[in-house]
Amino acid sequence: MFLIAGPCAIESRDCVMQTAEHLKELCERYAMPLYFKSSYDKANRTSVSCRGVGMDEGLRILQEVKEQFALPILTDVHESWQCAPVAEVADVLQIPAFLSRQTDLLEAAARTGRIVNVKKGQFMAPWDMGGVIAKIEQVHPQAVSEGHIWLTERGSSFGYGRLVVDMTSLVEMKRFGCPVIFDATHSVQQPSSAQGITGGNREMVLPLVRAAVAVGVDGLFIETHPEPEKAISDAANQVRLSDMSRLIEQVVAIEKTMQDK
Repeated sequence: MFLIAGPCAIESRDCVMQTAEHLKELCERYAMPLYFKSSYDKANRTSVSCRGVGMDEGLRILQEVKEQFALPILTDVHESWQCAPVAEVADVLQIPAFLSRQTDLLEAAARTGRIVNVKKGQFMAPWDMGGVIAKIEQVHPQAVSEGHIWLTERGSSFGYGRLVVDMTSLVEMKRFGCPVIFDATHSVQQPSSAQGITGGNREMVLPLVRAAVAVGVDGLFIETHPEPEKAISDAANQVRLSDMSRLIEQVVAIEKTMQDK
């Protein structure tokens, strides 16, 4: 089991460095591999609002995290031209859920030789990810066998302003032979529920994490912030940084129980 974690958006160097230091200590304590995640540009915001520090400054901060804490980096790409420069810093390029079927973007990410983590669109069935894999393999035929494609479940649209999680989706996607990740914090979003701002319910993160670990996911994606209520993005569903220890402790306990059976 590995963890992808960090603030939703790169708000400042201090916030990112504080979070990375805390997560590294926690994951070393529990022997859990960590990929540090944060986004330099929240290009898919619900409304016109702060998007982050931008690519140049964001990559500079992520490079500092990589060097100071010896952590692999994951971050989003939104346009094909971003893939090459982002791959100079990031070990994993993430395709956002809303862009998960964009052929040019998938192919550009694959050409970098980096791992490509594709968020399953809220509008897609788990078996639809076979088409996504095929697009990547057109550029990188050994991508699955080399472990260069990750698939992430982040909930499915259920009417307006609501997401639900079908745990069988995790099982279905594992049949592709790719590592499967559960994104717990985006799964509890309530899109466009708060006057044009995406809401959420972070109290539901831990119950969903427990279920996903029991199902047998390969990794977890959890956005976390020292003070979530002050975050510029996804304030309602990011996990408070001080609560991550309890969460990881329970993940490790459930995983051990499953391994002992």
